[in-house]
Amino acid sequence: MSDLPPSNKNQWKTLDKDLGRIAQMEQAMTFITRPMVAVSIGLLFVLICAVAAVVFSGGTSSTLIIVMAAAFGAYMALNIGANDVANNMGPAVGANALTMGGALIIAAVFETLGALVAGGDVVSTISGGIVAPESVADPDTFVWAMMAALIAAAVWLNLATWLGAPVSTTHSIVGGVMGAGITAAGFDAVAWGKMGQIAASWVISPVLGGLIAALFLAFIKAFINDVPDKLGAARRWVPILIGIMFGAFSAYLAVKGLKKIIEVSLAQAMVLGLVVAVVSAVVMRPMVRKQADGMENRKKSLKKLFGMPLIVSAALLSFAHGANDVANAVGPLAAIVHAVQDNATEAKVTIPIWVMVIGAGGISFGLLLFGPKLIRLVGAEITKLNALRAYCVALSAAITVIVASWLGLPVSSTHIAVGAVFGVGFYREWHAERRFRKLGISKGAEVPVEERKRRKLVRRVHFLGIAAAWVVTVPATAILSAGIFMVLRFVS
Repeated sequence: MSDLPPSNKNQWKTLDKDLGRIAQMEQAMTFITRPMVAVSIGLLFVLICAVAAVVFSGGTSSTLIIVMAAAFGAYMALNIGANDVANNMGPAVGANALTMGGALIIAAVFETLGALVAGGDVVSTISGGIVAPESVADPDTFVWAMMAALIAAAVWLNLATWLGAPVSTTHSIVGGVMGAGITAAGFDAVAWGKMGQIAASWVISPVLGGLIAALFLAFIKAFINDVPDKLGAARRWVPILIGIMFGAFSAYLAVKGLKKIIEVSLAQAMVLGLVVAVVSAVVMRPMVRKQADGMENRKKSLKKLFGMPLIVSAALLSFAHGANDVANAVGPLAAIVHAVQDNATEAKVTIPIWVMVIGAGGISFGLLLFGPKLIRLVGAEITKLNALRAYCVALSAAITVIVASWLGLPVSSTHIAVGAVFGVGFYREWHAERRFRKLGISKGAEVPVEERKRRKLVRRVHFLGIAAAWVVTVPATAILSAGIFMVLRFVS
């Protein structure tokens, strides 16, 4: 090109600039159209669900209401998948035990299985007794109250996902039901004692989850990670820890999901968990020994031993989440279908199969289309996770639910999982400060600014933002639901 005449050189430069601009435009179009493709697929899913509602409702005079409810139920399910499933898969992805693609596939499969196999075949349409059924006895009022609650919860979850805040879907729908219930029947219709328990869970869930996760991490550091013979300690303790994990998840699934197939008391779930824990520890001992053979006596080797248990725990969490939280999407939808077709507002209704499929499909599609954003936040942006720390988060989620059920405390699985991530991060900060003191370095004295920043292992901006989102979820959805209910009643 150096031998070309000056005019030809200028032509080549101009061509290079033009090609560069075209490449930039293509990159920009790719950036813009990628989210539009996800939105388009989501809208197509909502449309398919609306058409399905026409088919399964039997073409009655109230078909339009059922179609509207099905569309908003599908929209709610998409947002649950986008927001809530990050808590199950985020730690495994952040620890590099799973790729993002692998996490999305596993979560979609097990969320769907949990919803369809063990999902709520009977659900409280008044969201766990938040509003007394007799206070909204008129079927028309009841339908619009449930519709307003569904829309408000879905819109709030959509906004929270866009802002990057993992919030409780249960609290979202509870706030929606409360706001519509107050507008429809007055303040006396709300069970304020129940609402007080839910408010208390804002503190109980994350604190309990964080404490349990930090305790397990402290145990692993003290007895495995920081001892001279790391592999010897791992051969002794890792099978026991894996046994505890399988036992905890067995009890967790019995408490949160399988009880909808077989009636299981908390005591029976605990016995089941204990048996599974002992059997699992015995079975895993020779397997862990074999896996540890030939490994170097390093911390990096320990992370490999926890990789597969972490993947299994993420799958089990997804199954339990699908079984438990699908009712948040389709509970109000089922209530509307029941009220329209049977002209009744009982507190308990059976969820039709086609409604369950909408919930299960919506959660999976929402996860696949919009889930990666919050998975990255929970897994990597709050604090740095490895397999050991992520294992502590997953184990804490299962144990905290069991402890809360035993104590009769209402808790949110979202708050527990995110609280556990924060607990692991704050424990790491405390442990780092303790190590510096042991080395004779007083807090902040002669420590470079960059080093002090590095020792802050939890991003405070995420801590404050997520905490604020948790606090405002119920009042925000209640106010939004009240406004939507008034609009719906006016136009109807």
